[in-house]
Amino acid sequence: MAESKGALIAKSLQKHAGRTKEKILQNLGKVDRTADEIFDEHLQNFNKQQAQTSRLQKEFNNYIRCIRAAQVASKSLWDAVSDVYETSWQGRELVVQNTQALDVLWQDYSHKLADQVLIPLNTYQAQFPETKKKIDKRGRKLVDFDKERHNLQSLQNSSQGKQRNETRLGKARESLDEARRTYEVLNSELHDELPALYDSRVLFIVTHLQTLFASEHLFHTETAKIFTELESIADKLATDCQRGAYTLRKNATFNSNTASPKSPISSNSTNGNASLPASPASEKNLSGVVAMNSSSFNDTTTTTPNGNAKQPSSLSPPNTPPSSPPTGVASALVNSSPTASSPPPPPLPSTNNVPAANKNSNNPEELYDIPVGATTENLPPGVLYRVKATYKYSREDVDELSFEIGEIIKVVEYEDPEEQEEGWLMGIKEGTNEKGMFPANFTRPI
Repeated sequence: MAESKGALIAKSLQKHAGRTKEKILQNLGKVDRTADEIFDEHLQNFNKQQAQTSRLQKEFNNYIRCIRAAQVASKSLWDAVSDVYETSWQGRELVVQNTQALDVLWQDYSHKLADQVLIPLNTYQAQFPETKKKIDKRGRKLVDFDKERHNLQSLQNSSQGKQRNETRLGKARESLDEARRTYEVLNSELHDELPALYDSRVLFIVTHLQTLFASEHLFHTETAKIFTELESIADKLATDCQRGAYTLRKNATFNSNTASPKSPISSNSTNGNASLPASPASEKNLSGVVAMNSSSFNDTTTTTPNGNAKQPSSLSPPNTPPSSPPTGVASALVNSSPTASSPPPPPLPSTNNVPAANKNSNNPEELYDIPVGATTENLPPGVLYRVKATYKYSREDVDELSFEIGEIIKVVEYEDPEEQEEGWLMGIKEGTNEKGMFPANFTRPI
């Protein structure tokens, strides 16, 4: 057993040495080499196909890893968003449902790419090493064939003019025939397999690229729908926030005869100073406000130094001069214009109405203060003044007016003075004659 194993090793070493010697002689040009240009072209295509497939497999494996990492990061992010989004806010349940649906989409997307693209790609790439082994074996058998061919030629040349050694020549011919048969079988198989493998690349790439693209399209389409709905929820939350739905207000206790805390301006008879309301929306509404006239300041309830409420003596304005608001506040209310690049939020509707003394007035100037810079001459009947839109506004109710930047609006009286709301004007848009309420701080007088 040991002798047979040693004999096999010796025979293998002898064959290896013979191949090495033959390759050296071929490289030095001492002996010729069997050429096969068609096979060389097939081999070149195979090497290129194998390199491209290996790169595609490597990059796609990396892509799958990144998708799985993005899936984990997405779940962590949207879990945090769901925790931050308070239960009292509008759309809380929809936010949770959409974030859960988003996580399901990520999982389906990752599994589909792994099962329908990555696994077939790995199977496709696994055939190249086997084919490469066959090509290498064919190369060794070709060297053996050339070696036996050259050995026979050498014996034939050395026997010329001498008595031939037919025994040695016979063995050389038998070795050559055996080497030829082995080589030709492998060579014939590879001449069939290599072109078929190379041609299969088109169908494989098309099939799996279609799967990849379809998976990508479905995932991004469904996630786009979710993000569109989440954006709509955020817009509604922003609208509620602008209307003060989530604003914390300080609680204050008032006497039953004390002025309403929602009044735009209240006066204190002890110091004669005017103060603005605590509403944040009212503080922002500094531009284009239709302020109460001086009579409305007198009609509001005042507080005497002893804390008792003092009611107006009649419906008509008193003869005493009104308490004027501080110069800075009055100037800001009348003349300020928005300077920020984004439009200010519309003012909140006020629950207080125009004072009773003004409801029965037939003079519009007693109901409305004409802002500084507004032209009142050469206007159609019923038009108080005109304004120009400085920001785009989209109406949020049927009785409001939408407009674009630069459009001109004619300010008119409210049909019912009780409907007048703080910071809002009634107007008719030039060109379309649409009529409705609009926030004054989105416009400027002209």
